[in-house]
Amino acid sequence: MTNKKKGVIGILTGGGDVPGLNPAIRAVTIRAIREGYQVIGIRRGWGGLIDIVREKDADNSNNFQILTEEIVNRAGRTGGTFLHTSRTNPGKVKKADVPPHLQDKYAEEKNDLTKEVLKNLDFLGIDYMIPIGGDDTLSYGVRLYQEGFRVIAIPKTMDNDVPGTDYCIGFSTCVTRTISLTNSLRTIAGSHERFMILEVFGRYAGFTAMLPTMAGAANRCVIPEYKFNIDHLTEVMVKDRNANPSHYSVLLISEGAMYEGGEMVFKDRSTDAYGHAKLGGIGDLVSERIKEISPKHNNGKAIDVINQKLGYMVRGGDPDAIDSIVPMAFGNLALDLILSNIHGRLVVLKNGRYDNMPLDIVTSTKKLVDVNRFYDTDRYRPKYENFEMKPLFIMTSEA
Repeated sequence: MTNKKKGVIGILTGGGDVPGLNPAIRAVTIRAIREGYQVIGIRRGWGGLIDIVREKDADNSNNFQILTEEIVNRAGRTGGTFLHTSRTNPGKVKKADVPPHLQDKYAEEKNDLTKEVLKNLDFLGIDYMIPIGGDDTLSYGVRLYQEGFRVIAIPKTMDNDVPGTDYCIGFSTCVTRTISLTNSLRTIAGSHERFMILEVFGRYAGFTAMLPTMAGAANRCVIPEYKFNIDHLTEVMVKDRNANPSHYSVLLISEGAMYEGGEMVFKDRSTDAYGHAKLGGIGDLVSERIKEISPKHNNGKAIDVINQKLGYMVRGGDPDAIDSIVPMAFGNLALDLILSNIHGRLVVLKNGRYDNMPLDIVTSTKKLVDVNRFYDTDRYRPKYENFEMKPLFIMTSEA
C-alpha cells in the first residue's frame, strides 16, 4: 500500500475535538517527513481503522490519507481536527456499528475487532501509531501496545485529566474561552441583578471550573470531586451578590458535579463506545433549586438566574498560544522516541519540563483535583496558600 522509506507512522485523533489537534498533527508530520518517514492520517479516530477493506482496489479514502507538508501547514493554525474524530472503541463495537464487510464474522452485541485493526495496520504498512486523545482514546492505545504494536501517545482533553501529565492539549484554550465568555455574560447578570450559573466541561475532574474561578472569573465553583450542599451554596451566592455593587454573583459548575444526596445528571440512557452516558443538565437543576431556595437567605425575595451551558463554545475556534506551542513540542517528542526506537510511552509536560511516561499510566490511575490541597469545601472555591514551586496551572500536578 505504501512506498516505505525509514518507516510509516500512523496518526489519529479520537474523542472530543479541541483546539491544538491540528498543530500536533502538523508537528508530527513535518518532523517525520524530514526524518525520512511517511505519515498516514487515520480518519475518524479508531473508527477509521475498523472500516478498512483489505483489497487491492478497494476505495479506503474515507478511512485514511497520506499526509504532506502542504496539507498539514494549511490546517496547522486552525482549531478542530481535519482528520475528524469519533468515540469508537475497537475492543467493544456494538453489533449495529460493525462494518458491513465484517458483519458475518462479528455478530455479538459487543465485538472485539482488535484482530482486524492489527491486520489493517499491517495492510497499510504502518510501523508506529500515534493516537492523540483523552484517557478513553489512549486506553485503546494501551490495548494495542499490549498486543505488541508500537504506540506513542499524545494527551489531549479539555478536562486535563489524563494521568501522568500536568498538561493536555486543549486545556489552556478551554480556560481562556471560559474566562472570556464569563466576562462577556456578566454584563447581563449585572444589568438584571441576578445569579449567573454557567455549566462547564469536567466529567470526573473539576480543573476547568477551578482555574477560571481562581483567575477571578467566578465567585464560586462546584466540582465532581466533592458533593455540595445546595442550601449552603445558595447562602454564599446570596452573600456574594449582596456584597457586589452591581448585585450579581457567578457560579461555575462542572458537568459532572453532584449535590449531596444526588448523582450525575444525564441527558438520556444512551452511552458511547466507552460506556459513558452523555452528561448535561446539572446547571439547569441547580439553577432551579437555587432560585427556589434564595428567598430563605434574601429576606423572602427570590433571585432570578441566568443559566448558560458554555459547552461547545469553549472548544471551538483557533488554539491559544499554549495550545499552539505545546502540541508542537509533543509532536516532536513523539518523533524523538520513534527515532530512538522507544515505544509504549506517553509524552508529557511534568513540572514545567517535557518528558515521557510509560503508556499504561493512562489506565492504571486517575487524575483528579486534590480536594484537601486545593478546594475549600466550605467556601466552594479554590484555595491556595503558597505558589512557590507550583506548576504553571497550580493544581494540575500529581506530585
